[in-house]
Amino acid sequence: MGDGQNPCALVVMGVSGSGKSTIADRLAIRIGWRFEDGDSFHPPSNVAKMHSGQPLTDEDRWPWLRAIANEIDRTCGVRERAVIACSALKRSYRDILVHGRDDIRIVFLDGTEELIATRLAARKDHFMPPGLLASQFKTLEPPTPDERPITVAIDRSVDTIVEDIVSQLKLDRP
Repeated sequence: MGDGQNPCALVVMGVSGSGKSTIADRLAIRIGWRFEDGDSFHPPSNVAKMHSGQPLTDEDRWPWLRAIANEIDRTCGVRERAVIACSALKRSYRDILVHGRDDIRIVFLDGTEELIATRLAARKDHFMPPGLLASQFKTLEPPTPDERPITVAIDRSVDTIVEDIVSQLKLDRP
């Protein structure tokens, strides 16, 4: 499994609008790993439900989370490394993704509801129904110390956030 110092996968998590895809993509480039957007693992039924404005249930999410977990296992099994953007708001979701491995790290993008609401209001290419952000915060179970999260404040520039993650990771050079 590894010593946990050199993870094979990082799961960048947070509520909608916290910058998961942007940060995960930039982090992957910075450390030379592959970027994966967790949303691309949704089955067609989930995509259809989301497009029609229906919220996903936990039952909808299990196959999606298992698909991401399978990709993490595949990636680690062939000695590749990936940074995956995935909301992973609940502990039960993260438990599926990490499933006891010590070579997967959670990166929690931590920001206030007010900050994220302001950012979302400024975005032209993103539709978020009113109330969705509040429901995301209501659902959010921030990672606990036993999950060994890397927690970063998102009230700074993308580059500063990425450097904060890199410094907390303390990656050994291969």
